[in-house]
Amino acid sequence: MKYHVFCLTLALVATSSALTAQFPSTPSYVAAAENNLPPSPAPKATFRAVNPSRSSLAPTPFSRIAVGGGLGIMGANMQLAVYANRYMNLRGTGNYFDYSVNNVNVSGFNLNGKLNFATGGASVDFYPFPRHGLRISPGALFYNQNNVNANLTVAGGTKLTLNSIDYYASASSPIVGNGSIGLNSRNPAFSITTGWGNMISRKGGHWSAPFEIGAAMTGAPTVSVALTSGQACDAQGQNCVDVATDPTVQSNLQAQITKYRNDLNSFGFYPIINFGIGYSFGLR
Repeated sequence: MKYHVFCLTLALVATSSALTAQFPSTPSYVAAAENNLPPSPAPKATFRAVNPSRSSLAPTPFSRIAVGGGLGIMGANMQLAVYANRYMNLRGTGNYFDYSVNNVNVSGFNLNGKLNFATGGASVDFYPFPRHGLRISPGALFYNQNNVNANLTVAGGTKLTLNSIDYYASASSPIVGNGSIGLNSRNPAFSITTGWGNMISRKGGHWSAPFEIGAAMTGAPTVSVALTSGQACDAQGQNCVDVATDPTVQSNLQAQITKYRNDLNSFGFYPIINFGIGYSFGLR
């Protein structure tokens, strides 16, 4: 019995010592003061560095947008860009240009008409170095109404060459017709551009001045010409025939149109050069 009491007493003493060591009854600064010792230094706070690139403040997809405008070969343009990720923007572009042309001579035809340019497309702007402006932009023109329409006249006594055959417009019945050139035989048309300037700056700015150069693969231009009235004569003003109905004149006209088309076949693309200004802001 005495042995069991001794073991229980020993266990209680050991437990009391452990608790005293873990939770001292006297604060350390009091003990230090009683023994004339300097107080223990306060524990230092620990801070963990945050990587700015992974900060919660980084833009999320579709959280920033930019609008802009400018000028280019296809006329005045409006642009809208949306932030996709650190390396990419999604961008839509529309162009419009309307210009009158007068007294242009081609193979004896006097042309008076209009240049009508209207396009709309989209592209993916890829920035291999996000904090710099260099970009590569594949895309497509989904809407393309670029064309030239003109009225044709050949004044009396003026020479007109069709398929290497010379005709002279009758002084009493000048030749009249119309023609068009279409720059949109492939629609939609793939486009590719490169340039400098990010409409949604990765450095936090709002204003930008983007520039791009490239081409849209619009296909070979289409050409049509019709002679609707008037008479074609020989050099002496004799042997006149109606240009709208004479089979020889019409055959030579079609051969001449084929030559025009062959000359333009190598121009299966339309150049793109744009520059302008943009402003970006946050959506949320």
